Amino acid sequence: MTGDSRTNLPRLALHVPEPKFRPGDAVDFADVAVPAAGAQLRPDTTAAPDSFHELSYTLVRVLDAQGQAVGPWNPRLDPDVLRRMLRHMATVRAFDERMFRAQRQGKTSFYMKCTGEEAIAIAGTMALDRDDMTFPSYRQQGILIARDYSMVEMMNQIYSNRGDKLQGKQLPIMYSSKNYGFFSISGNLTTQYPQAVGWAMASASKGDTRIAATWCGEGSTAEGDFHSALTFATVYRAPVIFNVVNNQWAISSFSGFAGAEATTFAARAIGYGIAGLRVDGNDALAVYAATAWAAERARTNAGPTLIEHFTYRAEGHSTSDDPSQYRSAGEPTAWPLGDPVARLKGHLIAIGEWDDERHAAMDRDAAERVRAAQKEAEANGILGHGLHQPLDTLFDGVFEEMPWHLREQQAQMMAEEEASGRPWARKEGH
Repeated sequence: MTGDSRTNLPRLALHVPEPKFRPGDAVDFADVAVPAAGAQLRPDTTAAPDSFHELSYTLVRVLDAQGQAVGPWNPRLDPDVLRRMLRHMATVRAFDERMFRAQRQGKTSFYMKCTGEEAIAIAGTMALDRDDMTFPSYRQQGILIARDYSMVEMMNQIYSNRGDKLQGKQLPIMYSSKNYGFFSISGNLTTQYPQAVGWAMASASKGDTRIAATWCGEGSTAEGDFHSALTFATVYRAPVIFNVVNNQWAISSFSGFAGAEATTFAARAIGYGIAGLRVDGNDALAVYAATAWAAERARTNAGPTLIEHFTYRAEGHSTSDDPSQYRSAGEPTAWPLGDPVARLKGHLIAIGEWDDERHAAMDRDAAERVRAAQKEAEANGILGHGLHQPLDTLFDGVFEEMPWHLREQQAQMMAEEEASGRPWARKEGH
């Protein structure tokens, strides 16, 4: 059609997503559907992905309003395991608080809390085998805590001090530990997704028994790496778990810009023909159960699983962010799924395995352990108090054997530094 023949058609228009609440707005999450705990079916781990599409649109929940674990997804964990899970969550929260204050005191340049999301990394990690490989995003410090990694080592990395095993070459909080199955965090969004799939494919091709798990935020599902990873995973049935942490907000834009208005993030799995689960991310037992289910599926060659963890970012995106500029201050307390630490505490109390006194003692112990770790780490230096690593190590860690052109650049840099009259220490043997 041309010319006047289109005059009866409406003009084209773009839809620009807009969050429901802005600074100063009253908050009402009444439209967030929270199904009853225990009402969701639990398919066999060998079931075909297209036989339980409804699990991509509901919320798998275990803990009810009375703090009881109900329904087919109840993992029936021993109380000692639940107490250890709660202790890890309390430790992460104490760690976050102290490192946040350290950044505000100028001891490091950057930090990111996971307040309100502790259950996702900790319960999920506890459902994996110790030697399974994890490919985290930058808000899964709970993986290391759950695997008993040294908090001093984490703080050394945050401070980029002389104890930092990464030699100050990674942005604070971008940890790496091969021995603990923790792949190096990257600031580039979602690069860990295809890396996790490649690692899982290699594990399968070798006939190993280890699987991979990876995490990203909901905004990262808009990245091309997310989709290429899912394509490879579905084609080769890679033994991998994809975790999408839907905490509602990126640094200043809400989840609608990643497609949340159209459908759930778990529904991305349907188009790829892989298993999809949407889980209450503030319910530690539901996170554990869903991860254990997905891990068994991966380990028995039934293919990958995508788990959307429906949660809320209670704090700012990072220490560089001020959420009061783009969202209502009432959102964190109005979030209908509550606080993961309080919910797990309530469950343990409800089953007679915990009380307020022991909880308070646990919090004090966590705060003291974190404080002691900080004191030890700061003895190695803090960011900004001089160069903590020998300057000539700047070129290390990229190639197994440094190529000639980098050796020339390294020599030129050191010569210029020595000529300046303030040479930095060289590493041993140079």
